[in-house]
Amino acid sequence: MSTQKEFLKDKIEHIDITKIDAAPIIHSFRNMAFQARNLANAADIFDRMVSDKQATVWLCLAGSLISAGLRKSIVTMIENNMIDAIVSTGANIVDQDFFEALGFSHYKGTPFVNDHELRDLHIDRIYDTYINEDELRICDNTIGQICNELPAKPYSSREFIEEMGAYLVRKNIGQGSIVRTAYEKKLPIFCPAFSDCSAGFGFVMHQWGKKGQPMLTIDSAADFTELTRIKVEAGESGLLMVGGGVPKNFAQDTVVAAELLGKDAPMHKYAVQITVADERDGALSGSTLKEACSWGKVDTTYEQMVFSEATIAFPLITAFAYQQGNWKGRKAREWNKLLKN
Repeated sequence: MSTQKEFLKDKIEHIDITKIDAAPIIHSFRNMAFQARNLANAADIFDRMVSDKQATVWLCLAGSLISAGLRKSIVTMIENNMIDAIVSTGANIVDQDFFEALGFSHYKGTPFVNDHELRDLHIDRIYDTYINEDELRICDNTIGQICNELPAKPYSSREFIEEMGAYLVRKNIGQGSIVRTAYEKKLPIFCPAFSDCSAGFGFVMHQWGKKGQPMLTIDSAADFTELTRIKVEAGESGLLMVGGGVPKNFAQDTVVAAELLGKDAPMHKYAVQITVADERDGALSGSTLKEACSWGKVDTTYEQMVFSEATIAFPLITAFAYQQGNWKGRKAREWNKLLKN
C-alpha cells in the first residue's frame, strides 16, 4: 500500500496573470466561432468593466477554483483594484484559500485512483486534486477557535471573514491569500451559504453543547442586506461570475431587493458568466444573462455567457484585462468601511 507522502508530493501551482500574454490569443479568438468568440467578447466586456471608474465590480465564485490554481489571479485583481467585492461559496474562501493561508497546500493527483485507499490515508480528492484531510481538520479547528474568541452574537459572513483576515495578520501568516489581502484592502467577501464548508464544522464545534448559552451565529439575511447596501450606494455595477449557484443569485438579486425598498438601483450594467452548466434544465447555474434581464437583474447591452471550464477561460479573460491596463487609476472602494456604519 502506498503512503500519504507518496500521493501528496506535487503541489498545485497558482497561475500568474501578470505573466500571461493573453492579447494575441484573445485577438485571434475574435475571428473564430463558438466559445472562442464568446470568450473574446467576455474579455472585452470585463476590460470595459474595469475601465469604468464609476462601476463597482463584483467577482462571484462557485466551484473548486482556488484548489485548481486560480488563487494568485484573484489576489492580483484585489491588489490592483480590478474588483471591489467578492461573493463566493464557502469552500473557495475557507477550505481552500484560508486553508493555504495556514500553510497547507493542494496537490496534483488523478481521478484514476482507488478512493478507498485515499480514504484510508486521510486524503480527500477533488477530481484530479488531493487534500490532506488531517490538515483540513486543523482548518476546521482554527475556525472553531476564532468563533470561541469572538463575542457571542450574530455575524454576517462578511464580518466573520474579516475576523479571519485579522487572525492571519495577528499570526503574521497568509501573505498572498485572498482572505488576508481582502482584509488589508478593506474589500468585502460574502459567503451567503457559509456553513456549507469547513467553516460549518468550526461552527458546529463552537455551538455543540451550548443550548441556551450565548453562541456565535451566522446571519445570511445580513449578507443579503449588506450586499444590497453596496448595490444601492454603488449605482453602476458589473459582475464577473465563475460558475453559478448561490453567489450568482445573491449578487443578481440585490437589484430586486433595492427595488422592493424603493431605492434607485439600476440593473447590473455589465455581466460575464463562465460556466459549463446547461441552461435547458432551468437551473440557475446555466441560466443565461438574457434570462436574468427578464427578472430585472442584468442589462443586456454588455453581457456574455462563456460555456467553458473556468481554469481555461478565467486566466485568459483576467490576464487580457490586466495587460490592457485600463484598471490603472481605479481607486479601492473599501466597502467594508461603509458596512461598519
